[in-house]
Amino acid sequence: MSKILTLEIAQNFLIDQDEQQVIDGEVVVEGPYGVNLEDYNSMDDDAAKALAQHKGDLDLGGLTSLSDAAAKALAKHKGRLWLCGLTSLSEAAAQALGKHKGWLGLNGLTSLSEAAAQALAQHKGYLYLRGLTSLSEAAAQALGEHKGGYLWLDGLTSLSEAAAQALGEHKGGYLWLDGLTSLSDAAAQALGKHKGDLSLHGLTSLSEAAAQALAQHVGHLVLNGKAEEAVKLARKRLAKQK
Repeated sequence: MSKILTLEIAQNFLIDQDEQQVIDGEVVVEGPYGVNLEDYNSMDDDAAKALAQHKGDLDLGGLTSLSDAAAKALAKHKGRLWLCGLTSLSEAAAQALGKHKGWLGLNGLTSLSEAAAQALAQHKGYLYLRGLTSLSEAAAQALGEHKGGYLWLDGLTSLSEAAAQALGEHKGGYLWLDGLTSLSDAAAQALGKHKGDLSLHGLTSLSEAAAQALAQHVGHLVLNGKAEEAVKLARKRLAKQK
């Protein structure tokens, strides 16, 4: 059943400026998301324009589609923007959302075109793409250029060596790849050169060569179980060689 978010409904949900507060330099509101409108699966363009004026969090996770005009309007919103119900995104919408300043959640996307990846890589803020189950080398190359902060890609269960090479160049802050359960030696070599925090919590094991590569990673490295033990052992070996 379609439930449309109209201008009138959006205006009724907008929170008074007096209820806002500043936390860590960001204007937010009481509650985890501020304005929660995830019950609506479609939205009028005028409603998007109105909500974009809200200086706090917007949860529009129920939307299953987004017009290019609505995306352009929401791109002007400053704060955390959750659009995790979207399973596809036009290149024009991606281009618009790439200009959004703040956290951007697009966890419903399972794939990303090269053009969309290039557009979203311009986003200056935390970027959530946790639903991606595949990533082309071209898209990985684009996302490797993301410098807006943390990048979540923990829906990926495999990573080609070329994609690992591209993501190893990511300098945006924290890179999450917790969906990976295995890593080739070449991919580990590439990710070991990543400058920033790196999470590979899903790895169940590592070869000696892969462990040695990751042991040279500069930054916080999150591992678990046997993979963590393998890297600890590799670091001890490296320390003895110095």
